[in-house]
Amino acid sequence: MSGTALTETNLREQIIADPDVILEDQDVLHALIAANEKSLGGNIIDLRGIAMERLEARLERLEDTHRSVIAAAYENLAGTNQVHRALLKLLDPADFESFLRNLGDDVATILRVDCIRLVLETRQAGTDPAVQRLGGVLTVVEPGFINRYLTMGRNAPARNVTLRQVEPKSDRVYGDMADWIRSEALLKLDFGPGRLPGLLVMGAEDPHQFTPNQGTDLLAFFAGVFERTMRRWLS
Repeated sequence: MSGTALTETNLREQIIADPDVILEDQDVLHALIAANEKSLGGNIIDLRGIAMERLEARLERLEDTHRSVIAAAYENLAGTNQVHRALLKLLDPADFESFLRNLGDDVATILRVDCIRLVLETRQAGTDPAVQRLGGVLTVVEPGFINRYLTMGRNAPARNVTLRQVEPKSDRVYGDMADWIRSEALLKLDFGPGRLPGLLVMGAEDPHQFTPNQGTDLLAFFAGVFERTMRRWLS
């Protein structure tokens, strides 16, 4: 028996013993199907080949969906871990001034935003020295400012969490950083009955970091914990 015949015999035995070798190789399958279609002639349509092509296309779509779901799950898990770490860091300070400085430094770093501002409405006139010391984080405004800022002056209800792109004109909130902030996350805060609302603002230089089509569940959770922590300081 020649070497070629021996090789063909061994190959045949391997295929019979383990047909998955061919079934799992798409290139080999395509070659076999193409050879089969040529042998049938031009006037015969192989429905099995058409069905297989459709199944392969469907499988590719399912694989793409599978990869997208896994990627979204990992991203959601990473975001959840970020928020948990930020909240734990937020609970560390023992006084209000350290709490706000921690918010503008460590918490902003953990959340990967370029700046965080806490906007509080007040009816008191004049400037408090404590507010001046914390001007990099804390902004005090007149009643009604927060709703106007959230709705951009339109007659519309203010959402609890708003994600959007911004023009470089929000110097009332961002101060010196207003020229390069391009997107923001706005978390409306409820401090309880009889108290004016607050606003937690996260600003980013990247115009695509915060967009309206993103999910807001984690930010809503962060806002809920933050406003409860603020109630403790305000009381």
